[in-house]
Amino acid sequence: MARKQIIFLCTGNSCRSQMAHGLAEKLAGKDWDVYSAGLEAHGLNPRAVEAMADIGIDISHHTSDTIDPEHLANMDYAITLCGDAEERCPLTPPSVKRLHWPFPDPAKASGTEEEIRAEFRRVRAAIKDRLEAFFSEGVEA
Repeated sequence: MARKQIIFLCTGNSCRSQMAHGLAEKLAGKDWDVYSAGLEAHGLNPRAVEAMADIGIDISHHTSDTIDPEHLANMDYAITLCGDAEERCPLTPPSVKRLHWPFPDPAKASGTEEEIRAEFRRVRAAIKDRLEAFFSEGVEA
């Protein structure tokens, strides 16, 4: 059986898509190849790395990458995590199932350092819940 491929997309590939990437690698199982990319490469957000480390997932080795249209065209699933990525994502062939899961950008959180960290944890938990539902639904490539 061929491995399924999934990519998570957001504007800068620094927070949401990186957290989704790390969570999916843990939750998806061995039959999936997981990727993430952005419309731009903003660098890996240290608070995203910290939020993931809090639950035992190391994404510190991830890189912030831009979308490669050829790579994107070979995915089974392309999931946008923000409106900007949904609107500006390159076209994909009909074989790529496109989904949109909008999550707030935790990098735009304001307040005390603890309030900002709490927003990263909240978004991480929301992404995790959605991924658990996605993988438990018996998705097919």
